Amino acid sequence: MSASEPSLPVAGTAVLLRPAPAGFEVLLMRRPDRGSFADAWVFPGGKVEPSDRRAGDDEVEDARRAAIRETFEEVGLVVDDPVVLSEWRPPSEAPTRIRTWFFLAEAPDGEPVPSADEVAELTWTTPAEALARHGAGEWTLYPPTWITLHQLSAFTDAASALSSGGSAQLFQTRVLETEAGRAFAWEQGRLEAGALPWRFVAD
Repeated sequence: MSASEPSLPVAGTAVLLRPAPAGFEVLLMRRPDRGSFADAWVFPGGKVEPSDRRAGDDEVEDARRAAIRETFEEVGLVVDDPVVLSEWRPPSEAPTRIRTWFFLAEAPDGEPVPSADEVAELTWTTPAEALARHGAGEWTLYPPTWITLHQLSAFTDAASALSSGGSAQLFQTRVLETEAGRAFAWEQGRLEAGALPWRFVAD
C-alpha cells in the first residue's frame, strides 16, 4: 500500500508499445466527450474493481490486473506481464482523485477493437507525434500521459523503452496559480526517495 493517502481509489493503466519503422509506437485512445478525461487522449486503463483484488497481494498487483482487464474491455487486446513504470498521485484540487499505477507492455498481435461506450477514437502513434499534436492544440493530453510520452521519446526502439520499466517512479501532481494562469507541477522521484524536486509540467 502506498504511504500517501491510502484511502484513495487506485487504478491501473497499460502503455502498449509495438515496433514501427520510426522506432516504436504507443496505443492512445480518445475518451468520449463526457465523464473522466472527456475528449482527452489517454492510455487504456481504469479503476481497480473487486475482481482485481487477491488476498495477500499489494495494490500494485491489483492495479496490474486492472490494467490488463481494462485494456481488454476498452480495446480488445490481451496483455501479458506488464511491468510497473510509475505511480501518479493526484492534486488535492482534482474533482475526482485516484492514484494511478502505469505499466509498460509489449503490444500483442492483432489490431485493437475499441469499445463503443468508452473509446471515441484510437490510434497507434509515436511519442513524438503525440506530443507534437498536443503542442499544436490538436490533442488534449493530461500531465501523466504527457510526461509518460516525454519519457518514452528518449528511446529509439520498443525493446529499450520496455527495459525502462520494473522500478516505479513517483509523481505527485500539484496545481499552481501563476500570473499567466493555472499551471501544473509535479514532484518526481523513486518511491523510496525522501524530498522530491519540483518540476513544471504545463501551463
